[in-house]
Amino acid sequence: MVSNNKLTLKLLIEKESQKVLFAEAGKDVVDFLFSLLAMPIGSVIKLITKESMTGCLGATYGSLEQLDDTYLLSSQTKSNLLNPTSSTKVSTNALLLSVTDAPYSCDKLNEYYTCPGKDSYHLSSPSYNPQHICRKKMTVELGFVEGSIVKKEEEKGEKGFVKGVVTYNVMDDLSVMPMSTISSVTLLNQFGIKDLSTLQEKTVRLGLPEGLELLKASLQSKNVLTDVFLTKKKRKA
Repeated sequence: MVSNNKLTLKLLIEKESQKVLFAEAGKDVVDFLFSLLAMPIGSVIKLITKESMTGCLGATYGSLEQLDDTYLLSSQTKSNLLNPTSSTKVSTNALLLSVTDAPYSCDKLNEYYTCPGKDSYHLSSPSYNPQHICRKKMTVELGFVEGSIVKKEEEKGEKGFVKGVVTYNVMDDLSVMPMSTISSVTLLNQFGIKDLSTLQEKTVRLGLPEGLELLKASLQSKNVLTDVFLTKKKRKA
């Protein structure tokens, strides 16, 4: 699922060098950044295209696309590698194609289902398949806790990875930390900023194109925010 929503980032820029020192971001942006960690490499290559990949994994991906199915083991399909799914459940409005929107797969060995009802916990053979039927469809999800199968609590409140009551600092290299007055002052001191008039604030929008650029730049650079929102924009102008 691709979200049409635009996220916002408030950049703090050093005017002379035109470099992003850090950005102020909300939960939605941080959730998006952390969701990138759950993406299998095959999905990453597919999103940013093999032609724009730095290194040789793009060539490996392309060779598999061209490989005739007769060379694959009968238990394997190209889709498993070209369109992989993640073992991490990502419940967030990520800008990129959600790796959890794939059809059910038996590879999800950490997810089990049983029938709804009070006696669900006494089943000795829960199913990997949420569509399996005992008396009813096995729609109650179970999870492992110290080797035992227990009913997984229904998700309450916010979805995603981080809490929404906090504002976050996102550094140029996409490292993240909770934001506070003290942390911001500390960062300015670390950058040697003594005159606030040398700084510029700029609010930018983060949509699907920018999300793909961030993903690509994160594999190539340690100045991701600068490259995506300043350097490349300047080149286009």
